[in-house]
Amino acid sequence: MISSRRQKAKEDLGLDRSAEEAEIEKAVARESIRRDVKEAKRQRLLADPMYSAMRKISTVLDEYYVDAIIGFVLPGIGDIVTAVCTMPFIWYSLMKIRSVPLTLAVIYNTLVDVMLGLIPFFVGDILDLFHRAYSKNMRLISGFVDGDKEVIREVNRKAWRTGVLIGLWVLLIVVQIWLLCKFVSVVFG
Repeated sequence: MISSRRQKAKEDLGLDRSAEEAEIEKAVARESIRRDVKEAKRQRLLADPMYSAMRKISTVLDEYYVDAIIGFVLPGIGDIVTAVCTMPFIWYSLMKIRSVPLTLAVIYNTLVDVMLGLIPFFVGDILDLFHRAYSKNMRLISGFVDGDKEVIREVNRKAWRTGVLIGLWVLLIVVQIWLLCKFVSVVFG
């Protein structure tokens, strides 16, 4: 049994660590709860049917080169068709993950893919084989779902630049479509 005077002396000298240990235990408990909540959210995101659909879209369009094949078979139109396949990625990043920088990165990768695909004389289709926008988008989304700090930091750091580049790519795509229309009208007009 410790006397109250001895206990008081220990507290005054900072030798009694029971209060500090109690705070540490509380902090550990809070951290455990935070991790459990984060893991539950991660599991919900992974179990979402849209996540599974994005994985399949990414595999089919990039791993089996369907994106480039569609662009080759349907020049110009194929790029628009495959760009529509990006809608689940955009929706998921904006509505489920709730990250505007991630959404901008997904849109940017898609616009680069469309721009490359619009390059005439099959050059764009060949470049499309190597760009793999859907795999890039899936890597970014998976990084956010898994809490990969490097991916999250990279996307957040590039957010403003990505927004500006999106505007530039949209302008370039419009100019390229205009030039293609002029070319077609001169050749077939």
